Amino acid sequence: MKPFMDENFLLQTSVAQDLYHHHAAKQPIIDYHCHLDPAQVAEDHRFRSITELWLGGDHYKWRAMRTNGIAERYITGDASDWEKFQAWAATVPFTLRNPLYHWTHLELKTAFGIGERLNPESARRIFDACNDRLQNDPSFSARGLMRRYHVETVCTTDDPVDDLKNHSAYAKEIVNAKSSNCPTTKMLPAWRPDKAMAVENPAAFRTYVERLGQAADVDIRNLDDFHKALQRRHDYFHAAGCRLSDHGLEEFYAEPCSPSEMNRIFNKVYDGATLTDQEVRQFKSEMLYFFAVQDHASGWVQQYHYGALRNNNCRMMRALGPDTGFDSIGDWHTACSMSRFLDRLDSEGHLTKTILYNLNPADNEMVATMLGNFQDGSVAGKIQWGSGWWFLDQKDGMERQMNALSLLGLLSRFVGMLTDSRSFLSYPRHEYFRRTLCNLLGNDIEQGLIPFTGYEEQRVLQMVEDISYNNAKQYF
Repeated sequence: MKPFMDENFLLQTSVAQDLYHHHAAKQPIIDYHCHLDPAQVAEDHRFRSITELWLGGDHYKWRAMRTNGIAERYITGDASDWEKFQAWAATVPFTLRNPLYHWTHLELKTAFGIGERLNPESARRIFDACNDRLQNDPSFSARGLMRRYHVETVCTTDDPVDDLKNHSAYAKEIVNAKSSNCPTTKMLPAWRPDKAMAVENPAAFRTYVERLGQAADVDIRNLDDFHKALQRRHDYFHAAGCRLSDHGLEEFYAEPCSPSEMNRIFNKVYDGATLTDQEVRQFKSEMLYFFAVQDHASGWVQQYHYGALRNNNCRMMRALGPDTGFDSIGDWHTACSMSRFLDRLDSEGHLTKTILYNLNPADNEMVATMLGNFQDGSVAGKIQWGSGWWFLDQKDGMERQMNALSLLGLLSRFVGMLTDSRSFLSYPRHEYFRRTLCNLLGNDIEQGLIPFTGYEEQRVLQMVEDISYNNAKQYF
């Protein structure tokens, strides 16, 4: 019986072990999409306990705890840090075969050097040991954890109205760095303009438009003013080092809409009237196009995360608000609208480097084949399929994504993994991904499906290093 989580965890062959330990593991991390709090990075936040670091904002753990019959008080409520940790420790043994079991123990092992398994019997020992390090070891801060995991660059997720003051302060520290205690990880903003498309609620949209106007110093009265304000903020983000955008969509939108119709729709929703479903789709279509043209003009990479059915539980939405673990996979059919959207940009010369992330695995082969329609030879892997996202960022989801990409595209040009996380302890997901990648290739080599001598051996070794780091470094 193979030991649990030894040095060759997930690596089933000697070739896979060599690929990982000598080629993947040593690569730095470029975390090009995450939801870390920039203020915690800028302030080098110290965590009061493992509960704050581990359970605060982690929807994966929250969902598992609810499923295990844990009362909300011990998840998002007013229970003490120890009580919440104890409830999580009681849940962990029930997560066997869920990726949370692997992630939990990878994080304990790689961050704290704890190889003991978490369960009700070990909970107090592990809680105290982690808290001792967090409270007494200066390296266990927000920045220190990023250094520990060799994070070279991190891209946060930021609204156009954000002032980016934390990014600015942090960047000045890097420029003036004179000691090993100064920051070494580059932190850059990423443009997330979802609220500028959220016209389903006219009152909330009007409030957002007013905030945007204040941030851009533009008196927004019409669509032209709205576009002007967004362009000013886009330029501001660019000056702050932003080179990526990201959009969280239910589906792609590509509804025809004339300029006069778009003006009418903007005026209607700005005045507080509810839009029809068709008008909502037209507005979103034109705004997606507007943002894509901006990104192309600035030479940015654009990312599209689509397919989440969010905030399904109305009762808990009222109690806790959005983004608290009540989301699921949606089943929209998006191939035609995705194709029309990308084709319009390509036809008009406005298609920049693009990464597509699907949440429904039923779309895997569709997305894998869509990429090839819009590669133009200007950049290797110009149109990318992002790594398994959200519910799919686990071993099976990663393998299915990489297998489909291998069969229908070029795995060699893949830009690899990202955390998409709010936690500073999520970086072992890169290790998890790299081990999974090396195991896939190692198994193929052992089965004689990939040659591993001469030129091809060097190609495989380079491929592992490229997917782990080099491809992202070059792409961004």
